[in-house]
Amino acid sequence: MSAVEIYTTSSCPYCHAAKDLLRRKGIEFSEINVTGDAEGRAAMTRRAHGRSSVPQVFISGNHVGGCDDLYALDEAGELDPLLVAD
Repeated sequence: MSAVEIYTTSSCPYCHAAKDLLRRKGIEFSEINVTGDAEGRAAMTRRAHGRSSVPQVFISGNHVGGCDDLYALDEAGELDPLLVAD
């Protein structure tokens, strides 16, 4: 199973939606909450190639994007193979 990391903030509805999708798929993930954490958010932005919005999702260390990107991958049938690859 691939390692999944998701950068979030507490009040972000898109973060909740992304986590809900992962949970529905039975995927465990590491959540990095950057609420009020300027340093953590800056690190996320660097990892996400300049994207500063949340959520930002990484699968096996590879940036896959935000909530819309995650749902688009799922709808295209491309998310499951990423999640099971190792």
